[in-house]
Amino acid sequence: MKDFFINIYRSLRRSKYAFLSNNKNIEGNYNAHQPILFNGLGKISFGTNVNFGVINSPSFYNSYSYIEARNKAAIISFGNNVNINNSFSAISEKRITIGNNVLIGYNCQISDSDFHNLNKDSRQQTDPYPMDVNVGDNVFIGNNVTILKGVVIGENSVVANGSLVTKSFPKDVIIGGIPAKFLKEL
Repeated sequence: MKDFFINIYRSLRRSKYAFLSNNKNIEGNYNAHQPILFNGLGKISFGTNVNFGVINSPSFYNSYSYIEARNKAAIISFGNNVNINNSFSAISEKRITIGNNVLIGYNCQISDSDFHNLNKDSRQQTDPYPMDVNVGDNVFIGNNVTILKGVVIGENSVVANGSLVTKSFPKDVIIGGIPAKFLKEL
């Protein structure tokens, strides 16, 4: 009986966030174990077997994933076989690409923009220089990771828990820290 009520609760939460979403420019299918809020005017695309939310993980019942392709030119794309834990966010003004076979821990954030102009006289305007973010195939991103604009993470690499990724890294490496730095080759 308990499982019955849990499933109803989860279904209602997913329906609520689907209703609140304003981005209808979505291609492909995904599995939403946790609610997802889709916003913006841009394109969001999914390969096959993209999963959001992990039941036996922190913040499953009290958070949601947030995906925003902010303007008409913005694109967020997920490859095949991507597994994303709870409380994920991706916000794009240009392009965010997540490759195939990627694992993303809970409470991770990816953005391709500063969202505000850094010039003190233009601070209320949007970032004039958003830069693509590209997460390569078979990358493993730990929990509580933030990836900022212009970053490329090479295939097969690992991003350690709690990292702030501000620059690009090649394939087959472990990176970590604030800011993230090279730790070792795989």
